[in-house]
Amino acid sequence: MTLAVSVGLHQLALRYDTFFIDQFGVLRDDRSAYPGANEALLYLKSLGKTVIILSNSGRSGVYNAQRFEGMGFDRAGFDHFVTSGDVAYDVLKRENGASAAPKNCLTISSGGDRNLSDRLGYIAVADAAHADLVIVSGSDAEIVPLDVYRDMLRPAAMRNVACYCTNPDRHKLANGATAPGAGSIAGLYEELGGEVRWFGKPHPDIYEHALSLAGRPRSGDVVCIGDSLEHDIAGAKSVGLASCLVRTGILSGASAKDLESLAARYGATPDFVMTEFKKG
Repeated sequence: MTLAVSVGLHQLALRYDTFFIDQFGVLRDDRSAYPGANEALLYLKSLGKTVIILSNSGRSGVYNAQRFEGMGFDRAGFDHFVTSGDVAYDVLKRENGASAAPKNCLTISSGGDRNLSDRLGYIAVADAAHADLVIVSGSDAEIVPLDVYRDMLRPAAMRNVACYCTNPDRHKLANGATAPGAGSIAGLYEELGGEVRWFGKPHPDIYEHALSLAGRPRSGDVVCIGDSLEHDIAGAKSVGLASCLVRTGILSGASAKDLESLAARYGATPDFVMTEFKKG
């Protein structure tokens, strides 16, 4: 972490024309927008930058963009809202084909969301013993113990049912603290012996999708901004893009020593560090 350069947003704007910006922990927490975040997005657009919100959300970009606007974000502040849920939908729809028979699907999510399963025409089931596949798109682990999820998933893992994780985040912001995220629940599935296919940062499909929407810019013209070394920074590095770690979100309380240890673990040292995502 000692190699990362401390910057303000205006300095990044002088160097890059395309911005891939994480949602949770950079622009907002689990309840509201961070002060100054909307103004910062509008500032980038006023300079003619391409701005894509790149989120490990299992829900659609349309849903997330509408929720964004409900929090006070201006739709003019970003060009596209790309989610891991949308990327998973595109890939699975293409692979399954239009003539595929309906499948019984167990969805693990937050708030009972079954958006991906419904869009793909799957039949919702509540018992893993009857599931043909499992989708892990969210987490209620702030109120549901991980052992409950483990027991819920065991019958499917024992039968080696395919599992798709559309939100790889191991932790999430919840009620002013952190809680296990969907990625932790999918990790339980692997511990039980099941195989998981991952969509979202740090995996390449989501970056490929975003780069296509951005018009295939040169890699040197793109910077990825996020609050997670494991996902945002490691993902940027894996596809050859510059990265900036924002010191809000899940690592806001981490010490310099903690960050150095995590950067070594994930092979993910950011090019830049920013205190918060604000104009300036």
